[in-house]
Amino acid sequence: MTRSLMALGAIALAVLVYACVQQAGPRLVAPPQIADAEFVGTEECADCHADKVEHFSTATHAVLVVESANATEIGCESCHGPGSLHTESGGEDGTIINPKDSPETCFQCHLDKRADFALPYTHPVTGGALGLTTSRMTCSNCHEPHQGPAIAGGGTAMASQGDTCTQCHIAQRGPFVYEHEALREGCTTCHRPHGSPNPKMLTERNQTLCLKCHFQEQTDSTTILIGGRNHSNLLSRGTCASTGCHEAVHGSNTSSSLVF
Repeated sequence: MTRSLMALGAIALAVLVYACVQQAGPRLVAPPQIADAEFVGTEECADCHADKVEHFSTATHAVLVVESANATEIGCESCHGPGSLHTESGGEDGTIINPKDSPETCFQCHLDKRADFALPYTHPVTGGALGLTTSRMTCSNCHEPHQGPAIAGGGTAMASQGDTCTQCHIAQRGPFVYEHEALREGCTTCHRPHGSPNPKMLTERNQTLCLKCHFQEQTDSTTILIGGRNHSNLLSRGTCASTGCHEAVHGSNTSSSLVF
């Protein structure tokens, strides 16, 4: 009887803790600060930056705008910091925060992306993953904060997702005589753009990733069929690309088996 009561008590405690976690309110994020500067509101920004403010209502980040006298800091200054010194100086350099100079402003909200950039294989945004002392990229190289979707090619626009990536990864753009159909789903089908524990920022280890699509039911215990071909003697050589069998994983102009 005592053990039953203890077990019930443990279950009740677990349910209570879970309920408390689920009911926790949203995490509050303080906007960046600038010494001796005060918040002036988005209207002040529009005087000089009309091109940014005009289309901002279409941006994903438009949810940051709050029209209230008690929330002047919620708008442009949520990312750029208080703008009084910037407006008073007529836009002098160093009086406002430019997220292009550092990803830390973006990381204030996007904490999960900060963790991704701490993984072994990342784009050179924070500089550390590739042994760099400075960053060669910023978040705005791939994301548009002021107009339209912040994530290009998101939702139903998968056809344009690769346009962002192939601005830099030109060799993977194509067109190819023999295309890898996976590219129709977008680069993020196989790659994690912010960071991955796997080489080439793959979502899975090489052979595991390939076999998520290229799976074939095995009907013979003496062979391992992939794509209708016996791979029993090939798998011991390495992974799909490293063996020299399928190196042109983005597309090929010479072979439907995606080799150069």
